[in-house]
Amino acid sequence: MPPRRRTDPADGRAALHAWRADPEGAVTAVRRTAVRFTLEELADVAPGNAVEVRVPPDGAVQAVPGPRHTRGTPPNVVETDAPTWLALAVGDLTWDDAVASGRVHASGERADLSHLLPLQAARTR
Repeated sequence: MPPRRRTDPADGRAALHAWRADPEGAVTAVRRTAVRFTLEELADVAPGNAVEVRVPPDGAVQAVPGPRHTRGTPPNVVETDAPTWLALAVGDLTWDDAVASGRVHASGERADLSHLLPLQAARTR
């Protein structure tokens, strides 16, 4: 069963559009809504609990099929900042470039999200 959405998709798309229009000037609430919306989209596209994707302090989600993580530090973790995550989600940055530049920290054998990004629902220009 997919996780329950906390962000209304219309609000998420609006926040993502506002962030894309002015990434540097987007207020915290707009950025946070855009991040949470795209994390929820990832969980919809790749439901599961094998990878924890963290975008502190804006949100985190467990996604990708595989062994469920229940306690302690997850074996598969992706962590990045909000601007990097949103650029990945919309296709302005590739996974390989983000990892190579150190903007994304990915550990574990299932932590490669390149085949899931950019997110189709986030590619609204």
